[in-house]
Amino acid sequence: MTKQRITLFDTTLRDGAQTPGVDFSLEDKIAISKMLDDFGIDFIEGGYPGANPTDTAFFEKSRTKSATFTAFGMTKRAGVSASNDPGLAALTASSASAICFVAKSWDLHVRVALGCTNEENLESIKASVEAARAAGKQVLLDCEHFFDGYKANPDYALACAQTAIDAGADWVVLCDTNGGSQPVEVREIVEAVCKVIPGEKVGIHAHNDTEQAVANSLAAIEAGARQIQGTINGIGERCGNANLISIIPTLALKPHFAKRFEIGIPEEKLKGLTRLSRTFDELLNRAPHSQAPYSGSSAFATKAGIHASALIKDPTTYEHVPPESVGNKRNLMVSDQGGKSNFIDQLSRRGIEIEKNNPKLDTLIALVKEREAAGYAYEAAEASFELLARRTLGTVPTFFEVESFRASVERRFNAIGDVITVSEAVVKMIVDGERLLSVAEGNGPVNALDKALRTDLGKYQSQIEGLELVDYKVRILNGGTEAITRVLIESTDETGERWWTVGVSDNIIDASFQALLDSLNYKLIRETGVTL
Repeated sequence: MTKQRITLFDTTLRDGAQTPGVDFSLEDKIAISKMLDDFGIDFIEGGYPGANPTDTAFFEKSRTKSATFTAFGMTKRAGVSASNDPGLAALTASSASAICFVAKSWDLHVRVALGCTNEENLESIKASVEAARAAGKQVLLDCEHFFDGYKANPDYALACAQTAIDAGADWVVLCDTNGGSQPVEVREIVEAVCKVIPGEKVGIHAHNDTEQAVANSLAAIEAGARQIQGTINGIGERCGNANLISIIPTLALKPHFAKRFEIGIPEEKLKGLTRLSRTFDELLNRAPHSQAPYSGSSAFATKAGIHASALIKDPTTYEHVPPESVGNKRNLMVSDQGGKSNFIDQLSRRGIEIEKNNPKLDTLIALVKEREAAGYAYEAAEASFELLARRTLGTVPTFFEVESFRASVERRFNAIGDVITVSEAVVKMIVDGERLLSVAEGNGPVNALDKALRTDLGKYQSQIEGLELVDYKVRILNGGTEAITRVLIESTDETGERWWTVGVSDNIIDASFQALLDSLNYKLIRETGVTL
């Protein structure tokens, strides 16, 4: 059976830019466009040329190698000719090889939002598509609110799509703009559309307001549509858009789809999916979603000992696809629920080989369970687990000893009479027999301690220059005035590797200091190549 091609259309740089807290710079847009182009996306929607300086500059400076570079914008205004509409002129004059117009397809919006007649809206669609075709562009029409519009007035919603096709549009894209449609509704409506318009000219643009954007996109494909629009990691307005990071491997790896459809992303490039997802989050300066399907750090993580034992014997027992097929990895987590298989796997990943009957392994397992009962969380702090394991099973050099530390917070008036809060930390340590004292100010006592610790490590100073604290999480484990606090710290270095460390204490500063010490020691172990 000949497979049918599914076209992938990315709108991260346009619809994704409407995500609260996301504001792409020109450099961001260029970098993201290159990532998508290299990965194999078919269409990359860059934004609205002429709408703002960033988008205008992006269309002036950016090009794609293989993807179809696409501009987005509205159809011409009612009552204005195509030749006199400045928005349409900016689109047709842009460097994009395709234009994706957005047009109302719900008669309520035509009347209320546009303030024109249904016929005037259809004329705007026709004239805009014809103008873009005359300019040599590929043309797509996003039928905004199509599913709500179809439920209210199916004849008019279909007329909007048909008008675009008759005028020469390459694609009409059915938009679930409010994100409220259900998969069964999407399937029925797309099937109805594909009886009138060929499915190879029909796309789906789903929003995630009921967390069904991926399901709705796949339902549309089942019903005959052949283009899916979405964003990296599902970013977008309100609850987001259909997540291409979930859709792409589902189409490529799940037999139900893979036997019938094909996408333009070969097996080797699919292995870059996890890197694409996480690199994008890094660019946005946000922590990757650990439980994201396919790409999350927990997507192939197993905590229960029975599950881990089965996974080692046959990964298909608890994995729906091989993690390496999307560039991810299996993670048998250590915790108070884990058995020997979890621990042996985690140790092996760190170059620590140990026999199952080694009594030191039993000691380590007992120690982890004891410490987790006290509040430590090694499943979330693998660097601290490695340090604990190395200290229990072998020998870890003492790179430095901390004699004492002090952190203080002072609220005072500065020289011009303003009230300021100053945090200061003092750390006394011994490095290679030499007693060192470091003092630092910071944005809070933990930041001051972090700076003081890394001010002078003697002969090891050059090995920690790239170390940086990038995330800090605090959790109170019990109530009352004698609360136990757990601190998790995420660190990174010049290689881009990230690691988590943990500290637990009835004093938040002490818990933070434990986690900071583990981070330093882990970095030094990696730099010096310590082995058992």
